Amino acid sequence: MTLIESIIIAIVEGITEFLPISSTGHMIITERLLMLPKDDVFTKLFTVAIQLGAILSVVVLYWRKFFDFTKWQFYLKLVVAVIPALGIGFLLEEKIDELLESPTTVAITLLAGGFILLFIDKAFNHPVIERERHITYSKAFIIGLWQCIAMIPGVSRSAASIIGGMQQKLTRKLAAEFSFYLAVPTMAAATGYKLLKTYKDHREVLVDKHNLMLLGVGNLVAFIVALLAIKFFITYLQRYGFKLFGWYRIIVGAVLLVLIYTGYLQ
Repeated sequence: MTLIESIIIAIVEGITEFLPISSTGHMIITERLLMLPKDDVFTKLFTVAIQLGAILSVVVLYWRKFFDFTKWQFYLKLVVAVIPALGIGFLLEEKIDELLESPTTVAITLLAGGFILLFIDKAFNHPVIERERHITYSKAFIIGLWQCIAMIPGVSRSAASIIGGMQQKLTRKLAAEFSFYLAVPTMAAATGYKLLKTYKDHREVLVDKHNLMLLGVGNLVAFIVALLAIKFFITYLQRYGFKLFGWYRIIVGAVLLVLIYTGYLQ
C-alpha cells in the first residue's frame, strides 16, 4: 500500500464512518478499485485500525460528555451496549473475516439497507426520549444488539445502531449521538483485538516502519475528515432524515452489482 492509497482509504473512512452508508463496505470497494491484494495482512489491519482515528473525533467533539466522571451511569450504559458486539464478534470472527472479502455481500446489503432507510423515518416517528440520561440499561443493551447486524459488511454500524435507538423511542438526534458514543468502545475493542492478533501472528507487519507510518497518517486523516462528517450528519439528519442516504445506498448498490456482474469488479 502506498501513502496515496492509504490517504484515499482514510478519507473514505472519515466520510462514511458516521453516515448510515457503511464505512467498511466503502473501504472494501475502494480497496478493490485500487486493486490492493485482498489477502494482504496489512490491508486487512489498516481497514480496521484507521477506524480508531475516526472515532476519536467523537471524543473530541463530545469531550464534555466523555470526561464528566461524575455521571458514571453514562459509561455503564456504553459497557452494557457494547457487550453483544464483543460476544458475537468473538464467536463469529472467522465468518466475519470471510464476508469482509466479498464485494457482492457489500452490494446486496447496501441495496437492501437503502430501501429500509427510505421508510425508517415514518416507521419510528413518535420518539419520547430526548436526553441520554433517560436511556435505560435495557434500551442500551437492545441498541447494542441492533449494532451487531452491522457485522455484515455493507449494513453500516451507524445505521443499525441509530435505527435501534429510534426503535427504542429515541429522537433521531439522540439516536445518532448515542450511536457515536457507542462507536468509541466498540471500535476501540475491535482495533485493539486486531492489533494484538496481527502482532501475535504477523509481527513483521507491525514492526515495519512504512506500515507504521501509513497507520499514523491514515488515522490522522480519518480523524480530521470524521470531525467534519459528524457535524454535517447531525445537522442534516435533524432537518431531512434518512431518505437521501437510502437513495444513495440503492444507487451505489445497484452500480456495484452491475460492475461485479460484468467483471469490472472482482
